[in-house]
Amino acid sequence: MATAAASRRHVVAVPYPGRGHINPMLVVCRQLAAADAGLAVTVVVTEEWHALLAAAGVPATLPDRVRLATIPNVIPSEHGRGADWVGFIEAVHAKMGEPVERLLDRLERRADAVMVDTYLTWGVAAGAARGIPVCSLWTMPATFFLALYHLDRWPPADGPEGEEGQSCKSLDQYIPFPVLSSVKCSDIKIFRSLALELPMKRVAQVFSNLRKAQCVLFVSFYELESGAINGISQVLPCPIYTVGPSIPLMSLGGNLDKIQREKYSDWLDAQPKNSVLYISFGSYVSMPSSQLEEFAMGLHDSAVRFFWVARDKAVTTTLQQISSDKGLVVPWCDQLKVLSHPSVGGFLSHCGWNSTLEAVFAGVPILASPVAWDQLVNARLVSDEWKIGINLREQRREDGIVSRATISAAVTKLMDLGNGDSLEMRRRAEELRKASHSAIQEGGSSWRSLNSFVRDLAEGKLNVAETSQ
Repeated sequence: MATAAASRRHVVAVPYPGRGHINPMLVVCRQLAAADAGLAVTVVVTEEWHALLAAAGVPATLPDRVRLATIPNVIPSEHGRGADWVGFIEAVHAKMGEPVERLLDRLERRADAVMVDTYLTWGVAAGAARGIPVCSLWTMPATFFLALYHLDRWPPADGPEGEEGQSCKSLDQYIPFPVLSSVKCSDIKIFRSLALELPMKRVAQVFSNLRKAQCVLFVSFYELESGAINGISQVLPCPIYTVGPSIPLMSLGGNLDKIQREKYSDWLDAQPKNSVLYISFGSYVSMPSSQLEEFAMGLHDSAVRFFWVARDKAVTTTLQQISSDKGLVVPWCDQLKVLSHPSVGGFLSHCGWNSTLEAVFAGVPILASPVAWDQLVNARLVSDEWKIGINLREQRREDGIVSRATISAAVTKLMDLGNGDSLEMRRRAEELRKASHSAIQEGGSSWRSLNSFVRDLAEGKLNVAETSQ
C-alpha cells in the first residue's frame, strides 16, 4: 500500500537496551517495511548491542530499508546487568537520552516519526522538542500496561480503601478494578515494595509522559487481550494499534557450531509426539540456585523427557548427571523452532512476554515460574485467564521455593496426555495458536491495525499539530 507520502517518510526506532525489548522492536520494524515499500526505518542501538546483533547475523537479515545506527556505550554492559537491575534502569534514564537526541539532530534524513520504547522516560520529550511525532511501543502485555497506567488508583494491599471504594481485603484477592482480573493484591505489594521504589518512580514518569505521545503500539493482539485493549482505548488520549504477536525471527545465542545445532534437532526428532518438556528461564533475571536444583530434582522424579536451555554451570552439571537418555541440556537454541517441534508438549518458563507469546504462537501449554515484574501478571494470564497452563508461584513454600515434589506433580500433570486438565489446556492453547496466526494474516486484526498505523502515519494524522488539537 505504498503512497507518495509514505515514500518520503523516515521512522527512527529507539528500543530499550535489552533483549526482550530489542527483539520485538526489530520485528515491528520488519513489519513496517513489509507493509509499505516506501517506508525507511533507522534502529538506534548502543555500540555493544550493534556488535551482539552483528555476531548473530541480524543486520544481514534485515530488509534494505531497515538499518542500524549506533550511540556510544553510555550504559552498563548487557552482560550481567541483571546483577544491578535498578542501577541499569537509572543509567538508561540519566545517560542514554542525550546521545540519542544528538543522533536525531545529525541524521542525514530527518525523522518523520520516532518509534520509542515506552520505558524510555525521555523518549516523548525528545520527539516533542523537535516537533516529531512520537509512537510509543509497549513490549509487554496490554494487561500489565493498563495496571501500571492506573498506578495511582491501585487499592492498598492492606489498610483503608482506595479510590472508588476499592480495597484489598486479602493478598490473595484479585484487584477490584475493571479488566484487571489477572492482577492480584499480592502483586501490588511486590510492586510497592522498597526494592522497587525507584523503578516505580520511573514508571510513574513514563506514564505521565505517555499522555503526550501521538500513538501507542502493542505487540499483543486483540483476540488475546481484548478486555485490556478495550480498556486502554478508553483511557488513552491517542490512537492505539495492536500489531502482535511480534515473534522474534532472529536469535542472539552467539556462535554455535553446526554439530551442536544438529545434535538437539536429531534428539528432538527421535522423541515421541508431545513428550518433551522444553525448559528455559530467559537470559536476564536470575533464579536462585536452590530453586534451580529443586527443578532439576523434580524433573528427575517425574521421569518426563526434557530439553533444558541452561546458563548456570552448576545446574548444567547436575542436569547432565540426571538426564540419561530422557533429557538434553544445551546452552542455547532457537526457541520458536523448538517450541514448534512436534515432540515438544510443554514449556517450563519464567513467563517473559516474548517467551509467552512464542508459546501461544506454537500452541504449547505453559508451566509458569515467574520471577519478577510483568512475569507475575503474565503467569496469571496463562493460568487464570487463558487457562493454558499452571502457575507454580502459587505453590511456593514459606521460604519462597517451589519444592521438588510440587514440581514433579505439576510436570506430570501438564505432560500427561491422558489427564483431563492437561487435555483442556492443550485445547485452549490450540485455539490461541490459531487466533495468533489469524491475527497477522491478511485481513486479521493485527494486519488491519498495522496497515492503519502506516496509513495514518503517511497521511499526517499522527503529526504533532494534528494530535495535539
